[in-house]
Order: sequence, then C-alpha cells, then structure tokens
Amino acid sequence: MRLRTLLIALAVVPTVAMGTQVAITADRLLAQSHHLRADVAAGERIGTPLFELMVEMQAERAMTAERWAGTSPAEAELRRQRAATDRAAEVFRRAATADGGARSEQAQRRLQEVTEGLDDLGAYRERTDIRSGTADSVIVYYSGVIGQMIRFYQDEFSHTEDAELTLESRVVVTMFSASEMMARQDTLLALAGPSRELSNTRFSDFVNAVGAHRYLYDTWVVPYLAPDENELYTQLVGSDAWQTKGRIENAVMSDHKDLDFGVKLPREVSGWRAAHAKWAPELNALNAERSRALLAHANAKADELETEVAWLIAGSSGALLVVAAGVAFTTRTVLRRLRRLHESTVTVAERTLPDVVARLQRGRPVDADALPRISGDQDEVGRISDAFARVVEVSVDGHRQLAAERHGFGMFASGIASRTGNLVSRQLTLTEELQDTFGHDETLLAQLMRSDQLTVGMRRQIENLLILAGGEIPDPHTEPMRVADLLREAAAEVEDFRRIERQALDEISVEPRVISQISHLLAELLDNATRFSPPRSKVVIRAELVADGLSVEIEDRGPRVTPAAYEEMNGRLHSAPPYAVLAENAHRLGLFVVGHLADQLGARVTLRRSVYGGTSAVVIIPAEHLVPTEPEPGPVRRPAPVPVPQRPEPRRAEERVEERKPELVLHVGEAGLPVRRRQDRLPVRARGASEDPPRESVPAPRQGGARPPLPERVPQTHMARQLLEPRAPEATVAPDTATPEEVADAWSDYEHGTQQVEQELRRDQP
Repeated sequence: MRLRTLLIALAVVPTVAMGTQVAITADRLLAQSHHLRADVAAGERIGTPLFELMVEMQAERAMTAERWAGTSPAEAELRRQRAATDRAAEVFRRAATADGGARSEQAQRRLQEVTEGLDDLGAYRERTDIRSGTADSVIVYYSGVIGQMIRFYQDEFSHTEDAELTLESRVVVTMFSASEMMARQDTLLALAGPSRELSNTRFSDFVNAVGAHRYLYDTWVVPYLAPDENELYTQLVGSDAWQTKGRIENAVMSDHKDLDFGVKLPREVSGWRAAHAKWAPELNALNAERSRALLAHANAKADELETEVAWLIAGSSGALLVVAAGVAFTTRTVLRRLRRLHESTVTVAERTLPDVVARLQRGRPVDADALPRISGDQDEVGRISDAFARVVEVSVDGHRQLAAERHGFGMFASGIASRTGNLVSRQLTLTEELQDTFGHDETLLAQLMRSDQLTVGMRRQIENLLILAGGEIPDPHTEPMRVADLLREAAAEVEDFRRIERQALDEISVEPRVISQISHLLAELLDNATRFSPPRSKVVIRAELVADGLSVEIEDRGPRVTPAAYEEMNGRLHSAPPYAVLAENAHRLGLFVVGHLADQLGARVTLRRSVYGGTSAVVIIPAEHLVPTEPEPGPVRRPAPVPVPQRPEPRRAEERVEERKPELVLHVGEAGLPVRRRQDRLPVRARGASEDPPRESVPAPRQGGARPPLPERVPQTHMARQLLEPRAPEATVAPDTATPEEVADAWSDYEHGTQQVEQELRRDQP
C-alpha cells in the first residue's frame, strides 16, 4: 500500500469517526427537540382545554355537594355551571381525538379514562337531581375524573429527557394536586351544609387535604417557582381572602366539636364561600401561568437544542475542515519531502553515482558538492536522507578503493604487456633477420615463416591485454590509409589469412589516428571467423560506403548460432563490457576487445546470421573517421613480363605489408592510467605506410660459388601492374622450387589482378 494512501486513511478514519459521532449527537438532539415540540404542541392542544375542564369540574362538584347538603344554589346558576362544564368537555374531546391524541401511551390511557368518565357525567347529574344514591359516591366520581386529569399531566411530561423540564412538570402537577386538595376542602365544607356537621370520615379528609396542600406548597411548589411566579404567589398568600382561608382551616381543625356521629364545625366556616370566591380565581390563574411557563420553557428548550445542533454541526464542520486542511498540509509536506528525497536518490543513483564511478575509473577527482551530505535533521525523513548520504559515502569510498586497485592492476598489466610486447617485437626482428640469412634453406624458411605468423598473433594478444587494461595501441601512421590496404593489413594479422577474400567496393581512406584501432578490431573479427568456420571455407570481408559512414561486413560459413547467443554477444559488442563480465568470460577476450575498441571509435558492431548459415559481422565506422582518397600518379601502363618465382618466398605478401611494429612502451597519462606511446627504435615501416615503388622479382647474380638469394615478393602489388610494365630481358634462373600452395597463391593474385584491370578498362571506355 502506498504511503499516500496510508496517510489519507490515517486522516480519514478519525475524521469519519468524528463525523459519525457528530451526526449521532445531532440526531439525538434533534429527536429530543422534536419530542419537546411535540409535547408543547400536545400541551397546548390538550393540556389547556383539560385544565379548563378540571376547573369547571371542581366548581360543579362543589355545587353538587351543596345540593346534596340541602343548601342548593340557584337552579339557573347550577345549569350555567353544568353548561360551562359541557362546553369545556366538548373542547377537550375534540382536542383529545385530533392529531393522534397524547404523546405517550400512559398519557393516552389517562385521556381515555377521562373521556370514559365524562361519558358518565350525565348519569351522576341525574342522581344528584333525583337524590339517587349517596353524596359520597357522586363526590368520588367527580374526584376520580379530576384525579385522572392530574395524572395525565404527570404522564405527559414525565417522559422528557431534559431533567429541568421534568422537574418543572412535577411542580406543575404538584400545583394542580395542591389546588385539588383545596377544591376538595371546598367540597367537604359544602357537604357540611347549614348544620356545619361532618362525619368523622369527611372531617378526616378535610384535615388531610389541609395538611397535604400546605405541605405541597411549602416543599414542592414555592421553592421551584420562578421569580415572577413567586411574586404572584406571595401576593396571593398575603391577600385577605387567603388569610381568611387559613383562619377558617385552623379554626376547623382546632375549634370543632366532636359529636357522637361526627364533628361540629365552628361558625367561622360561614366566611369560607366568600373567601373562596376571591382566592380561587387567583390560584387558578397562578396554575395556568405555571402551565404556560412550562410549555414556553419546553419550546425554548427545543429552540436551544436546535441551536446547539446548528452550532455543533458548524463547529464540527469547521473542525473537520481544519483537520482535513492539517492532514492535507501534513500529507503534502511529507510526500513533498519524500518526493524530493526520491528524486535526489534517483538522481544520485542514475546520474551522480555513475558519473562519480566513471570519473574514479578514469582517475579523475570527484566533486564532493555533487554528493548528498548529512544534514543532521532529526525527523524521520531527515534520518532517511542522512542514512542514504552515508550509504553513498561508503559506496563512493568503496568505488574509490576499487578504482585505485584497478588502476594499479592496469598499470601492472600494462607494464607486463609492454615489456612482453617489446620482447615480441625483438622476436619478430630476429625472425626477419633469420629469414634474410637462412632463406636459402626451404625447410627452415617455412618454419621461420610459421614462427613469424605465430609471433604476430602473440603480439595481437598482447595488444588485447593492453586494450583491456586501459592502454592504447601504438599508432605510428601519419598518412591516411586506403580501405583496401586497411583490409589487407587486418587480414595479415590472422594466422589463416589465405582463406580471407577481401572486397573494397568503394575508394575511401581512413584517418591515421584510428588506423591501428580499426585494423585491430577487424583482425579480431576475422580471426574469430576463421577459427569458427570450416578449414576449407572462405571468409569474405567487404567494405562499402553507407549513409552513416563505412560499412565493413565479415561473413563466414561457421556453425549455426542461436538467436539468444546473438543477442548476448551483441549486448557485449554494443557497449564496453565491465571487467566483472570479463572475469566470467576470460576465454572469449576477442568480443570484449572488439567492444572496447568499438566504444572508443564510436562504431557499431552487430553479429547476425548469414544467408549461408554462418555468421555475418557488420561494422559501421563513423564518417568522422573517413577522408577522401588522394589520387596517386601512376606509371604509364605498359605490358610487362610476369615474373616467375624461382625459390620459396621468404615472407608472405600480407606479412610484408604488415611490417614490424614499434616497441611498446608503458607511460602514465594524466588520469593515472597506463598508456603506450610509440617509440620508433626500429627503422621499419608501419602498417599503412607508403610503400617503395614496385620492384621486379629477379634473382641476384651469383658471387663465386654461393647460391643466389631467394626472390622476394613485392608488397602491395598485383599482376595487373606487372603486366603493364615493360618486359625485362630473360635471365638464367634457378629451377622452380615453389610449393603448390605458393603457386596457387601466385595464381590467385594473378587472377585477381587481371579482373581488376578488366574492370578499370571497362570504366575507362566511353
């Protein structure tokens, strides 16, 4: 998994968790607000009509008690009260059945009980009118319905999740209960009638009602009233009517007289009705105000919850944006630093370090500013960067040590190769002197020629060692060399040179500074072609100009090579292979030498399958190494006799072209690498140097009884020139002792020269 993904995931997970928590909290708060608003709506729809119904029921109960006691109020007043109760009941019924009724199941059950109780109201009125049953049963009915109303308020507001609203709803229910206690007192005093007598049970109920409402107000109402409500209650309590109520209650409880069947109330109870008519409306107003305050508070609480949700969402969104911005900034900062570290690492790995290694291998100093440095940063990215800088430092130190060891080994190998090359040059000089001295001995001359060719091959192998060790091939050429001569010089380096067929299709020359390198490269390819092809097959080398320079193709009839092998060999030829690969393929030095020379020359060498089944090596020499061939003034074409060799040739034609090289001397270049410079100790002609004019192969006159010296083949000549030269006078020659191979070689040169002359004659014709 990518680091970017991990960082994003690390930020997304807590962000999502925080968003989920905010959503859950907001949903809970919104649900609570919705419930509160539903409670407010239910309270306004049902609570207010129910409160008015409760007040009317309490008033009707008191009148009903007076009627049962014999002090019946005016008939019109009773009908008016009953009509008010019916109107309040009708409003309540419509509100209870609209919009699904109450919010909770218990409150809905209370409403159902109240509705069912109201259905019996007519029956109990009729009982009162006809005096059927007892007064207590009628009073109990009224009190039961009113009690269900009070319990509705208790159930309706008790399910709220807000503790403050729950407490306020309890205060309201307590106020309703306290007012019901005082309404029962009024009913009980009404039952006493003109006789002012109460049964013990009714007197006990009166005393309990007095104690209950006083306790409720003192304990559960007054301490929890709001300041404005507390002020109203204080005014109510300080009124004359309330004070009269208190005195009558105290007188009833203290000044009553016990009878055999009950108690006799004091005369003060006569003032109860007038006082009740004054303080009862004020008490009902206080209760109504407390109910409206509860609903208003619940509505305000719902607004607060919604505002809290809005702030929660806004704050959470802001926090999430801040977190997202912080995460994005942190992620971009970390990724930017990591990207810079990656780019610098890639730059060091792909450019700086290879350049440093290359400079160390060439012995040049290293720019320390180009390498990464230890910054000393204490964060994770900084420590990784410092660790990479230390790795690069250790790697550079290792490469510096390896380069020093390689340079030392290169100097050692170059020194050994130079000394061995000098010995080989001296060996070639000695072989030439032996050929000149003992050329009359045919058997010895053949062996000397064989030794000479092997020594030339040994010199080429020593030059290979110099090339691989970082040295240079001595190049004494000062004049450009024709391509035809260059091919002949390269072929002369090969032991089995007689099998090589040369074809120079274009007339062009090569710069002097690269003659030895190109000749050595072609010689390695030719040697490889002759070694891995049948002994009697020909190896063809042809050169022609192409768009990119000079194309030299070497084609043999060797064994089949797989495409994978061609791909591997071309990989080594297209670039100078490292010495680690050389160590694993020490038996195939030729390809490594060709690769190094091609890299120095900027040439391209490609091996591919030949149409004849063998291998074709194509060398593309850049045009920058080529120069036009300067025309040479030639002699007048005159027929000349064909010289016939009379003794074995002391040296082969290609061998004559390949005159002895100068000695190899080890020098140290500016980079500390061993290089070779030419030291012209021997007065010999180098490869490609201008040749002497052609000479005829005629025997020297005898001196005394000694045998005449062997004839020498003139280098870089062909039969066409000999045919054009004037015929020399015949002379007495020794018997022909040439071998069959030498005769075949002479005949091949003759045919080749004849064909070339014919081609030149055709070009001269109009």
